[in-house]
Amino acid sequence: MDNPLELFPKLRTWAVIGVSNDRNKYGNKIFRDLREAGYTVYAVNPKLTEVEGEPCYASLKDLPDKPEVVDVVVPPAVAEKIVDDCLEQNIQNIWFQPGSESDQAIKKAKAGGMTVVANACIMIQKQAWSS
Repeated sequence: MDNPLELFPKLRTWAVIGVSNDRNKYGNKIFRDLREAGYTVYAVNPKLTEVEGEPCYASLKDLPDKPEVVDVVVPPAVAEKIVDDCLEQNIQNIWFQPGSESDQAIKKAKAGGMTVVANACIMIQKQAWSS
């Protein structure tokens, strides 16, 4: 298998869990950054219906298409539930933004056969992909 940091840029459909309408929060910044780079990006937050003019979905199961990667921007306790949702939806790739990961969530994702990135910011890593 490819190194996840080599595999993930090839995957073009992402879901950002924990997206926000606050442009100063990372959930919003990541959503915009991936979209501006040409990725198909779904916003997921059960408290919102729209983000940056795009529909926002309550959960992964509500998305119109299955994302290739789930980017997690929520507290660690919520991240563990997101791993369960990914496994239920047969999503194979998960990216834990710094501060969202927990040892339990990472272990659960790996035990479920998921490809995992943790302790790395997608916006910083994406800059390295394009250079």
